[in-house]
Amino acid sequence: MKYIEPIRVKILMIMFYATGVTGMIIGLTITPPNAVMIITFMGVINFSLGAFFTFVFLTQVEKEPDKRKKKRKGN
Repeated sequence: MKYIEPIRVKILMIMFYATGVTGMIIGLTITPPNAVMIITFMGVINFSLGAFFTFVFLTQVEKEPDKRKKKRKGN
């Protein structure tokens, strides 16, 4: 998987966790009876995406600098 900057992954994590929790709370309390299941399910999907990006954040290896661009000491 391509390296993603940690700050971007953290922003995605926060965004998905916040919308997931909000969607679950709204789906279980405010929505009319015919839309409870779909709104709650969408909140669970967002929460799961937050968990996926947490996994990416915790397991990705730090990007190594490109050795081709490194200047030689002799010149």
